[in-house]
Amino acid sequence: MIQELSLLEKNSLEHIQSITSEEALILYKNDLLGKTGQLTVILKWLKDLSPEDRQTVGKYANTLRDTLNEAFDQQKEIIKNAWIERKIQESWVDVTEPLPKNNPHLHPITQVRNEVEDTFRRMGFDIHESMEVTTEYLNFDAVNVPKTHPARDMQDTFWLEWTGNVLATQTSSMQNILLKSKTPPIRALIPGRVFRNEDVDATHENTFYQVEGIVVDKNISMGHLKYTIKTMLSDLFWKEVTIRMRPWYFPFVEPGVEVDFSCPFCNGDGCKICKKSGWIEFMGAGLIHPNVIREGWLDPEVYTWFAFGFGLNRLVMIKYGIPDMRYFQNPDLRFLNQF
Repeated sequence: MIQELSLLEKNSLEHIQSITSEEALILYKNDLLGKTGQLTVILKWLKDLSPEDRQTVGKYANTLRDTLNEAFDQQKEIIKNAWIERKIQESWVDVTEPLPKNNPHLHPITQVRNEVEDTFRRMGFDIHESMEVTTEYLNFDAVNVPKTHPARDMQDTFWLEWTGNVLATQTSSMQNILLKSKTPPIRALIPGRVFRNEDVDATHENTFYQVEGIVVDKNISMGHLKYTIKTMLSDLFWKEVTIRMRPWYFPFVEPGVEVDFSCPFCNGDGCKICKKSGWIEFMGAGLIHPNVIREGWLDPEVYTWFAFGFGLNRLVMIKYGIPDMRYFQNPDLRFLNQF
């Protein structure tokens, strides 16, 4: 019987080392050590041996069982590590490898943001990324938003519990920082992601992108504002556009205006993009309120400035004719590959 057990040990260990799947390993373990396994069947003959042989064979059998269990555990670990290594090799991507020149697909928001930033750099603007988490003071008080303004309500703003901080609802939250950290003249473009407690639908998102622009200098007028916006839009749509301004109220500007631009798709004749009006409503802007200038430690009797802000998502929708804002955060590559 010792010879049978020795042969079983040799053959079993060789076979265990040749198994490459965990499923096959489990089946073979049951075939070898289960209730009806090969080793179990051999051990049933122990009762027919003499007491001396029974002790010798029993000791060898117990050692063999431990040896086989250890071999199964080792092979299981080898199979597991091989599977992990295979998965790593299959899914590994060199993130430093350049995109193929014939098939680059930047997100449309990134594409338009790059175009906008390029235009403003040519006009002498510095680019400053907006903060995503800011303070109540910077987001509201510093830009002349009253304590009673509904934007401060939980219905519109995401508040960080117990901190007094908020997720930035507007890129204007960077204005006070720039005013206090830079010396005029200041020309700054502030793109960034902002957050509002909105019900998500085709034209609203709780997470989207804005672009803020500010210019601080002496003798700044609405004419400078109009030229700046017109230059950006004409560059973006590759054709001359016309700007019109309508009086509007915003707490951080005085006077404030709503800015529309002539539809670049129908040249003012009327189409579905401009809702048959020939004009596209675009952004809020104006000359900065004196309270905001004072809050930035500047003298409104010496300096004037303008500011504007627009939703980058909406501008991308206009440029590419995208009907639903929810597409921007949808991981479907069929959408991305169109650009």
